[in-house]
Amino acid sequence: MVIAVASGKGGTGKTLVAVNLALALAGEGLGVRLMDCDVEEPNDHLFLEPVFSSTERVELTVPRIDPQKCDLCRTCVDFCAFNALALAGNRIIVFDELCHACGGCSLLCPREAVSEEPVPIGRVECGKAKARGEVGGEISFCRGILDIGEPKATPIVRRLKERIEEGVVNILDGGPGTGCPVMETIRGADYCLLVTEPTQFGLHDLRMALEMVRELAVPYGVVINKYILGGGGLDTWCAENSVPVLLRIPYKREYAALYSRGLNLVEELPEWRERFLRMFRRIEEEMVSGRARA
Repeated sequence: MVIAVASGKGGTGKTLVAVNLALALAGEGLGVRLMDCDVEEPNDHLFLEPVFSSTERVELTVPRIDPQKCDLCRTCVDFCAFNALALAGNRIIVFDELCHACGGCSLLCPREAVSEEPVPIGRVECGKAKARGEVGGEISFCRGILDIGEPKATPIVRRLKERIEEGVVNILDGGPGTGCPVMETIRGADYCLLVTEPTQFGLHDLRMALEMVRELAVPYGVVINKYILGGGGLDTWCAENSVPVLLRIPYKREYAALYSRGLNLVEELPEWRERFLRMFRRIEEEMVSGRARA
């Protein structure tokens, strides 16, 4: 099973939900792989302290033009939908930052003047993390890290997803927003947890996130973090729009204090372990029964 965790707005609590769900399942003896797909600013490791055992560089192939072979025919320039190639005077200029590494320019060049060069853009690290205290269990953990200054996060998310395991629960902790890296995180998932908060910004961005998951045809449910009585109108809106609310995490100073110290709800407060497990069981039931909304 693959469960993606996303939201429209940043700072709503995706990491809190993803990490605590992983810990709760690991404590039950289930196989769990947690993957931090927020590759621009991964932070799951701060709450798990994993020991990394492998690192893989992620590269993109970008075009290089041989001026001795190139006759400036513009075939490559006209083909590139991302304007990564431009004809300037008597040479072709390549903009590496715009290239999406499709390889079309090299394939189409009639003079075979285009070669491809690998350029590193980031890395993927994998290891293990053990739950603290009485929770017990072990989590298989992977994270992607985009190199500073690199603009394209999606290829690293894609490489991370190659490590999805059969026979275990894969939890993908996505980045904020509804852009390409987040869409790549959610695409193909069995279920998506949308984390929101009871503010106008939270509701506004939840609407965008819902539009995204519906477009991708991924079943979904909502987690309301920093919950206040009445949900700030979120409960009413979700009920009116038939959006299932799977979990409510109250707005409490105690929880914020734990989080600020890198501690987790399911490890420090035993009742939260059962609450996250109930949420997971509900997801399983909806998937099996076919009631999950997409």
